[in-house]
Amino acid sequence: MKRTILLYITILSYILWSCSGSSSHEAHQHSDHIEEHDHEHSESEGHDHAAEGHGDEIILKKAEADAIGLTTKTMKPERFHSVIPCSGTLSAAQGDEMTVVAPVAGVVSLAGRHIADGSQVAKGSVLLHLSSKKLAAGDPASKAYIDYETARKAYERAGELVKDQIISRQEYEQTARDYETARLAYEAMGGSRSGSAVQAPMTGYLKNILVSDGDFVEMGQPLMTLSQNRRLQLRAEVPQRYYKELPTIVTANFKTTYDDRVYDLTQLNGKLLSYGRGTLAGGAYVPVVFELDNRGEVVPGACVEVYLRSSAVDSALVVPVSALTEEQGLYFVYLRLDEEGYKKQEVSIGDTDGANVRILSGLHEGDRVVTRGVYQVKLAANSGVIPEGHSHNH
Repeated sequence: MKRTILLYITILSYILWSCSGSSSHEAHQHSDHIEEHDHEHSESEGHDHAAEGHGDEIILKKAEADAIGLTTKTMKPERFHSVIPCSGTLSAAQGDEMTVVAPVAGVVSLAGRHIADGSQVAKGSVLLHLSSKKLAAGDPASKAYIDYETARKAYERAGELVKDQIISRQEYEQTARDYETARLAYEAMGGSRSGSAVQAPMTGYLKNILVSDGDFVEMGQPLMTLSQNRRLQLRAEVPQRYYKELPTIVTANFKTTYDDRVYDLTQLNGKLLSYGRGTLAGGAYVPVVFELDNRGEVVPGACVEVYLRSSAVDSALVVPVSALTEEQGLYFVYLRLDEEGYKKQEVSIGDTDGANVRILSGLHEGDRVVTRGVYQVKLAANSGVIPEGHSHNH
């Protein structure tokens, strides 16, 4: 009996000892798990804090910025002009263009294959011939040649007779006048025995050829337009609401529809010729006319966007148009904070002259605005990648 009791006590003691060991082991594992969780939480908090320190900063590595040729402009007050935006056209300047007309009626025969729009011609070179052989009235050039030869011979004969006093001085002078009249008529026909050779009245370019081989033309009909293409006129059409500001206009910029380049009249020897004192009959716009050098970079007759520059504004903050980005009607620039850090900044804009734009708010003196490489900085902002270990204190 005693042995049985002792056996029960021993088994009970073993069971109690086993439960105690298991509980201790589980407690130890639970403690380790809690400690590991706390450690992970601490690391997570530290990571969030680090990320929190970057805020809205954009990272673009220096090597990438150098590769794309990124440039900035440091903001400082400068002079800018109030701008009147409008549309306009370019045309040849007065006296820089001439229309060639037919001296006689006849059938057109161009001088050669080199006679084409845009061809360069020299003064006195033959552009085309006009033939009147088959016309009922006859060939005016042949008649002019006959009259010229008859008058020339009579003039030469009169010169000999007046020396011998066979004819009076008055008769000689009349013969001389008849000869000069016949000579001018003959030369006006092109100086040819048959047909009329039409010559270039000046050196320049053939802007428009208005006739073709075989066309019949009347005397005085336009044949071609010649242009020296040296000076151009810029005619801006200004809405009536800006009429009071027209006396303050000093110069202008313009941009063509086929080129993003902005042309500054001050760099093209441009000058203001006049501005209208009223609108054209039934029109809604007032003309403003400038003259400028044509350096072969723009096409006469082209439509352009015009930025009329009027009264000056001092102490303005100005950035190139290339520095701006637009998102849903809002405008932004990118500021360079340091070698690799950038920031997106919203701005309010004012007048633009096509090349630069005035900033009304959002920038301060000393800010460094990205002017080239804006697209790459925007891509870096959208990627949201922050290099490991990168930190700044701003």
